[in-house]
Amino acid sequence: MVIPGGTFVTSPVVFQGPCKSTEPIVFEVQGNVKATTDLSEYSSEQWILFEIIDGLTLNGGGTFDGQGSAVWKYNDCHENKQCQPLPSVCIEHLPQKSIKLSKVKNAFVHEISSVDSKYFHMHVTSCHSISIHNINLTAPANSPNTDGIHISHSDGVHVTSSKIGTGDDCVSIGQGSTNILISQVFCGPGHGLSVGSLGKYKNEEDVSGIVVTNCTLFNTTNGVRIKSYAASDPSQAFNITFKDITMDSVKNPIIIDQKYGSRNAACSVQPSRVKISNVHYQNIKGTSTSNVAVSFLCSSSVPCQGVELVDIDLAYIGQKANMPLSSSCLNANVKSGGKQNPGCN
Repeated sequence: MVIPGGTFVTSPVVFQGPCKSTEPIVFEVQGNVKATTDLSEYSSEQWILFEIIDGLTLNGGGTFDGQGSAVWKYNDCHENKQCQPLPSVCIEHLPQKSIKLSKVKNAFVHEISSVDSKYFHMHVTSCHSISIHNINLTAPANSPNTDGIHISHSDGVHVTSSKIGTGDDCVSIGQGSTNILISQVFCGPGHGLSVGSLGKYKNEEDVSGIVVTNCTLFNTTNGVRIKSYAASDPSQAFNITFKDITMDSVKNPIIIDQKYGSRNAACSVQPSRVKISNVHYQNIKGTSTSNVAVSFLCSSSVPCQGVELVDIDLAYIGQKANMPLSSSCLNANVKSGGKQNPGCN
Protein backbone atom coordinates (compact mmCIF):
# COMPACT_ATOMS: atom_id res chain seq x y z
CA MET A 1 0.00 0.00 0.00
CA VAL A 2 1.37 3.42 -0.97
CA ILE A 3 0.28 6.80 0.36
CA PRO A 4 1.71 9.21 -2.23
CA GLY A 5 3.07 12.70 -1.78
CA GLY A 6 0.52 15.22 -0.55
CA THR A 7 -1.47 15.82 2.61
CA PHE A 8 -4.26 13.53 3.77
CA VAL A 9 -6.51 13.56 6.86
CA THR A 10 -7.85 10.37 8.41
CA SER A 11 -9.70 9.14 11.45
CA PRO A 12 -8.50 5.90 13.12
CA VAL A 13 -7.49 3.07 10.80
CA VAL A 14 -6.86 -0.63 11.58
CA PHE A 15 -4.75 -2.89 9.36
CA GLN A 16 -5.48 -6.31 10.81
CA GLY A 17 -4.36 -9.81 9.85
CA PRO A 18 -3.64 -12.53 10.27
CA CYS A 19 -1.24 -11.83 7.39
CA LYS A 20 1.90 -13.76 6.48
CA SER A 21 3.87 -13.66 3.26
CA THR A 22 7.20 -14.87 1.91
CA GLU A 23 7.61 -11.31 0.58
CA PRO A 24 7.45 -8.23 2.85
CA ILE A 25 4.03 -6.71 3.35
CA VAL A 26 4.89 -3.07 2.61
CA PHE A 27 3.09 0.03 3.87
CA GLU A 28 4.86 2.98 2.22
CA VAL A 29 4.11 6.51 3.36
CA GLN A 30 5.49 9.18 1.06
CA GLY A 31 3.17 12.05 2.01
CA ASN A 32 1.89 13.72 5.14
CA VAL A 33 -0.88 11.85 6.98
CA LYS A 34 -2.77 13.95 9.52
CA ALA A 35 -4.99 12.70 12.34
CA THR A 36 -8.45 14.13 12.71
CA THR A 37 -8.79 16.38 15.75
CA ASP A 38 -12.41 15.35 16.41
CA LEU A 39 -12.03 13.11 19.47
CA SER A 40 -15.52 11.69 18.99
CA GLU A 41 -14.15 9.73 16.01
CA TYR A 42 -11.82 7.70 18.24
CA SER A 43 -13.50 4.58 19.58
CA SER A 44 -10.22 3.09 20.86
CA GLU A 45 -6.90 4.34 22.10
CA GLN A 46 -4.91 4.36 18.89
CA TRP A 47 -4.90 6.17 15.60
CA ILE A 48 -3.04 3.81 13.22
CA LEU A 49 -2.99 0.13 14.25
CA PHE A 50 -1.06 -2.73 12.62
CA GLU A 51 -2.11 -6.05 14.15
CA ILE A 52 -1.36 -9.77 13.67
CA ILE A 53 1.07 -9.36 10.76
CA ASP A 54 4.17 -11.46 10.05
CA GLY A 55 6.64 -9.66 7.80
CA LEU A 56 5.63 -5.97 7.84
CA THR A 57 7.69 -3.13 6.37
CA LEU A 58 6.65 0.44 7.22
CA ASN A 59 8.70 3.08 5.39
CA GLY A 60 8.62 5.73 2.70
CA GLY A 61 10.07 8.94 4.15
CA GLY A 62 6.65 10.39 4.98
CA THR A 63 5.15 11.83 8.15
CA PHE A 64 2.37 10.91 10.57
CA ASP A 65 1.04 14.14 12.09
CA GLY A 66 -1.07 13.54 15.20
CA GLN A 67 -2.12 17.22 15.39
CA GLY A 68 -1.81 16.93 19.14
CA SER A 69 -1.61 20.66 19.76
CA ALA A 70 -5.35 20.85 19.16
CA VAL A 71 -6.15 18.52 22.06
CA TRP A 72 -3.22 18.60 24.53
CA LYS A 73 -5.17 21.08 26.66
CA TYR A 74 -7.68 18.30 27.41
CA ASN A 75 -4.96 15.97 28.70
CA ASP A 76 -5.08 16.69 32.41
CA CYS A 77 -4.58 13.10 33.59
CA HIS A 78 -1.85 14.18 36.00
CA GLU A 79 -4.56 16.11 37.88
CA ASN A 80 -7.88 14.54 36.87
CA LYS A 81 -8.29 10.79 37.41
CA GLN A 82 -11.50 10.83 35.32
CA CYS A 83 -9.69 12.16 32.26
CA GLN A 84 -10.27 10.74 28.78
CA PRO A 85 -7.12 9.25 27.22
CA LEU A 86 -6.07 10.71 23.89
CA PRO A 87 -5.25 8.61 20.81
CA SER A 88 -1.76 8.19 19.29
CA VAL A 89 0.28 6.04 16.87
CA CYS A 90 1.37 2.72 18.35
CA ILE A 91 2.78 -0.77 17.94
CA GLU A 92 0.60 -2.57 20.52
CA HIS A 93 -2.59 -2.23 22.56
CA LEU A 94 -1.85 0.91 24.55
CA PRO A 95 -4.23 3.82 24.94
CA GLN A 96 -3.83 7.02 22.96
CA LYS A 97 -1.09 6.10 20.54
CA SER A 98 -0.37 7.48 17.09
CA ILE A 99 1.12 4.27 15.69
CA LYS A 100 0.66 0.93 17.33
CA LEU A 101 2.12 -2.47 16.47
CA SER A 102 0.32 -5.30 18.18
CA LYS A 103 1.10 -9.00 17.71
CA VAL A 104 3.42 -8.15 14.84
CA LYS A 105 6.44 -10.31 13.94
CA ASN A 106 9.50 -9.74 11.78
CA ALA A 107 8.81 -6.07 11.09
CA PHE A 108 11.09 -3.33 9.77
CA VAL A 109 10.10 0.27 10.47
CA HIS A 110 12.40 2.89 8.96
CA GLU A 111 12.60 6.34 7.42
CA ILE A 112 9.33 7.71 8.75
CA SER A 113 8.51 10.64 11.01
CA SER A 114 5.86 11.24 13.65
CA VAL A 115 5.11 14.75 14.86
CA ASP A 116 2.85 16.14 17.58
CA SER A 117 1.21 12.90 18.67
CA LYS A 118 -1.84 13.30 20.86
CA TYR A 119 -0.29 10.85 23.33
CA PHE A 120 2.45 8.26 22.65
CA HIS A 121 4.03 8.46 19.20
CA MET A 122 4.53 4.71 18.91
CA HIS A 123 3.60 1.66 20.94
CA VAL A 124 5.08 -1.78 20.31
CA THR A 125 3.32 -4.53 22.22
CA SER A 126 3.05 -8.32 22.06
CA CYS A 127 5.55 -8.23 19.21
CA HIS A 128 8.59 -10.30 18.20
CA SER A 129 11.64 -9.36 16.15
CA ILE A 130 10.99 -5.68 15.39
CA SER A 131 13.64 -3.38 13.86
CA ILE A 132 13.04 0.37 14.14
CA HIS A 133 15.74 2.35 12.33
CA ASN A 134 16.28 5.94 11.23
CA ILE A 135 13.01 7.43 12.42
CA ASN A 136 12.28 10.91 13.73
CA LEU A 137 9.74 11.51 16.51
CA THR A 138 9.11 15.08 17.68
CA ALA A 139 6.80 17.05 19.95
CA PRO A 140 7.35 20.13 22.15
CA ALA A 141 9.00 19.65 25.53
CA ASN A 142 5.81 20.76 27.29
CA SER A 143 3.46 18.42 25.40
CA PRO A 144 1.85 15.95 27.84
CA ASN A 145 2.58 12.20 27.68
CA THR A 146 4.03 12.30 24.18
CA ASP A 147 6.44 9.38 24.77
CA GLY A 148 8.47 8.51 21.70
CA ILE A 149 8.38 4.69 21.72
CA HIS A 150 6.82 2.53 24.42
CA ILE A 151 7.69 -1.18 24.35
CA SER A 152 5.84 -3.86 26.33
CA HIS A 153 5.25 -7.63 26.26
CA SER A 154 7.72 -7.89 23.38
CA ASP A 155 10.92 -9.76 22.54
CA GLY A 156 13.73 -8.77 20.20
CA VAL A 157 12.97 -5.08 19.58
CA HIS A 158 15.86 -2.97 18.21
CA VAL A 159 15.67 0.83 18.03
CA THR A 160 18.69 2.30 16.22
CA SER A 161 20.02 5.48 14.59
CA SER A 162 16.99 7.61 15.40
CA LYS A 163 16.18 11.06 16.77
CA ILE A 164 13.50 11.45 19.41
CA GLY A 165 12.49 14.68 21.15
CA THR A 166 9.21 14.77 23.08
CA GLY A 167 7.40 15.88 26.22
CA ASP A 168 7.96 12.55 27.99
CA ASP A 169 10.27 9.51 27.78
CA CYS A 170 12.11 9.23 24.48
CA VAL A 171 11.95 5.44 24.88
CA SER A 172 10.18 3.61 27.70
CA ILE A 173 10.51 -0.14 28.23
CA GLY A 174 7.60 -1.66 30.11
CA GLN A 175 6.65 -5.01 31.57
CA GLY A 176 7.25 -8.24 29.67
CA SER A 177 10.05 -6.76 27.54
CA THR A 178 13.07 -8.98 26.79
CA ASN A 179 16.11 -8.67 24.53
CA ILE A 180 15.70 -4.97 23.77
CA LEU A 181 18.46 -2.90 22.11
CA ILE A 182 18.47 0.91 22.04
CA SER A 183 21.51 2.16 20.09
CA GLN A 184 22.61 5.45 18.53
CA VAL A 185 19.50 7.31 19.64
CA PHE A 186 19.63 11.07 20.13
CA CYS A 187 17.17 11.97 22.89
CA GLY A 188 16.08 15.50 23.69
CA PRO A 189 14.04 17.21 24.83
CA GLY A 190 12.18 14.72 26.99
CA HIS A 191 12.38 12.63 30.15
CA GLY A 192 15.20 10.36 29.00
CA LEU A 193 15.60 6.66 28.24
CA SER A 194 13.65 4.62 30.78
CA VAL A 195 13.07 1.08 31.93
CA GLY A 196 9.60 1.33 33.41
CA SER A 197 7.56 2.44 34.96
CA LEU A 198 7.16 -1.04 36.46
CA GLY A 199 4.88 -2.37 39.17
CA LYS A 200 1.83 -0.28 38.41
CA TYR A 201 -0.40 -3.27 37.68
CA LYS A 202 -0.93 -6.66 39.30
CA ASN A 203 1.05 -9.71 38.19
CA GLU A 204 3.37 -7.87 35.83
CA GLU A 205 5.80 -9.85 33.69
CA ASP A 206 9.57 -9.53 34.24
CA VAL A 207 11.90 -7.32 32.21
CA SER A 208 15.35 -8.60 31.16
CA GLY A 209 18.09 -8.36 28.58
CA ILE A 210 18.02 -4.58 28.04
CA VAL A 211 20.99 -2.85 26.35
CA VAL A 212 21.14 0.93 25.87
CA THR A 213 24.36 1.95 24.12
CA ASN A 214 25.99 4.76 22.12
CA CYS A 215 23.20 7.23 22.87
CA THR A 216 23.26 10.98 23.47
CA LEU A 217 20.86 12.83 25.75
CA PHE A 218 20.53 16.60 25.47
CA ASN A 219 18.68 18.91 27.85
CA THR A 220 16.50 16.12 29.27
CA THR A 221 15.07 15.86 32.78
CA ASN A 222 16.51 12.36 33.18
CA GLY A 223 19.27 10.40 31.53
CA VAL A 224 19.15 6.63 31.89
CA ARG A 225 16.44 5.70 34.36
CA ILE A 226 14.81 2.66 35.97
CA LYS A 227 11.51 3.42 37.69
CA SER A 228 9.00 1.35 39.61
CA TYR A 229 5.96 2.14 41.69
CA ALA A 230 5.87 1.79 45.43
CA ALA A 231 3.42 -0.76 46.88
CA SER A 232 3.81 -2.97 43.82
CA ASP A 233 3.28 -6.68 43.28
CA PRO A 234 6.49 -8.77 43.01
CA SER A 235 8.34 -8.82 39.66
CA GLN A 236 11.90 -8.50 38.41
CA ALA A 237 14.04 -6.28 36.18
CA PHE A 238 17.49 -7.76 35.56
CA ASN A 239 20.42 -7.94 33.14
CA ILE A 240 20.30 -4.27 32.13
CA THR A 241 23.25 -2.42 30.58
CA PHE A 242 23.71 1.31 29.94
CA LYS A 243 26.97 1.76 28.04
CA ASP A 244 28.81 4.53 26.18
CA ILE A 245 26.26 7.24 26.96
CA THR A 246 26.84 11.00 26.57
CA MET A 247 24.91 13.38 28.82
CA ASP A 248 24.65 17.01 27.70
CA SER A 249 22.94 19.27 30.25
CA VAL A 250 20.88 16.47 31.80
CA LYS A 251 19.18 17.02 35.16
CA ASN A 252 19.32 13.45 36.55
CA PRO A 253 21.92 11.56 34.48
CA ILE A 254 21.80 8.20 36.30
CA ILE A 255 18.73 7.34 38.33
CA ILE A 256 16.86 4.43 39.87
CA ASP A 257 13.56 5.53 41.42
CA GLN A 258 11.54 2.83 43.19
CA LYS A 259 9.09 5.30 44.66
CA TYR A 260 7.93 6.57 41.29
CA GLY A 261 4.34 7.81 41.31
CA SER A 262 4.06 7.88 45.11
CA ARG A 263 1.83 10.88 45.67
CA ASN A 264 0.59 10.14 49.16
CA ALA A 265 2.02 8.93 52.46
CA ALA A 266 0.05 5.66 52.48
CA CYS A 267 1.64 4.52 49.21
CA SER A 268 5.10 5.80 50.01
CA VAL A 269 5.40 3.66 53.16
CA GLN A 270 4.72 0.52 51.13
CA PRO A 271 7.99 -0.40 49.40
CA SER A 272 8.21 -1.53 45.81
CA ARG A 273 8.53 -5.29 45.34
CA VAL A 274 10.13 -5.01 41.90
CA LYS A 275 13.53 -6.65 42.33
CA ILE A 276 16.23 -4.86 40.32
CA SER A 277 19.52 -6.73 39.76
CA ASN A 278 22.56 -6.99 37.50
CA VAL A 279 22.47 -3.41 36.26
CA HIS A 280 25.63 -2.11 34.58
CA TYR A 281 26.56 1.53 33.95
CA GLN A 282 29.71 1.76 31.81
CA ASN A 283 31.46 4.77 30.26
CA ILE A 284 28.89 7.44 31.01
CA LYS A 285 30.19 10.98 30.60
CA GLY A 286 29.05 14.55 30.15
CA THR A 287 27.33 17.26 32.15
CA SER A 288 24.63 17.39 34.81
CA THR A 289 22.43 20.38 35.67
CA SER A 290 21.83 18.87 39.12
CA ASN A 291 24.56 18.44 41.72
CA VAL A 292 23.21 14.91 42.43
CA ALA A 293 24.31 13.16 39.25
CA VAL A 294 23.82 9.58 40.46
CA SER A 295 20.66 8.74 42.44
CA PHE A 296 19.72 5.22 43.47
CA LEU A 297 16.48 5.17 45.49
CA CYS A 298 16.01 1.41 45.70
CA SER A 299 13.42 -0.58 47.58
CA SER A 300 13.88 -1.34 51.27
CA SER A 301 11.99 -4.60 50.68
CA VAL A 302 14.12 -5.88 47.77
CA PRO A 303 17.30 -3.76 47.59
CA CYS A 304 19.03 -3.38 44.22
CA GLN A 305 21.65 -6.11 43.75
CA GLY A 306 24.65 -6.33 41.45
CA VAL A 307 24.71 -2.67 40.42
CA GLU A 308 27.99 -1.78 38.67
CA LEU A 309 29.41 1.68 38.01
CA VAL A 310 32.47 1.75 35.71
CA ASP A 311 34.08 4.87 34.24
CA ILE A 312 31.55 7.49 35.27
CA ASP A 313 32.74 11.02 34.43
CA LEU A 314 30.14 13.74 34.92
CA ALA A 315 30.55 17.45 35.59
CA TYR A 316 28.11 19.80 37.32
CA ILE A 317 27.05 22.85 35.28
CA GLY A 318 24.08 23.96 37.36
CA GLN A 319 23.37 27.39 38.81
CA LYS A 320 24.78 26.63 42.27
CA ALA A 321 28.41 26.89 41.25
CA ASN A 322 29.71 26.28 44.76
CA MET A 323 27.92 22.94 45.12
CA PRO A 324 30.06 19.82 44.68
CA LEU A 325 28.93 17.01 42.41
CA SER A 326 27.48 14.20 44.52
CA SER A 327 25.51 10.97 44.55
CA SER A 328 22.75 9.43 46.65
CA CYS A 329 22.64 5.65 46.93
CA LEU A 330 19.97 4.08 49.16
CA ASN A 331 19.33 0.34 49.48
CA ALA A 332 21.73 -0.44 46.62
CA ASN A 333 24.56 -2.97 46.50
CA VAL A 334 27.06 -1.17 44.26
CA LYS A 335 30.40 -2.25 42.82
CA SER A 336 32.66 0.40 41.28
CA GLY A 337 35.56 0.42 38.85
CA GLY A 338 37.59 2.89 36.81
CA LYS A 339 36.87 6.60 37.09
CA GLN A 340 34.16 7.57 39.56
CA ASN A 341 32.95 11.14 39.26
CA PRO A 342 30.82 10.99 41.27
CA GLY A 343 31.15 7.72 43.13
CA CYS A 344 28.23 6.09 44.88
CA ASN A 345 28.29 7.14 48.53
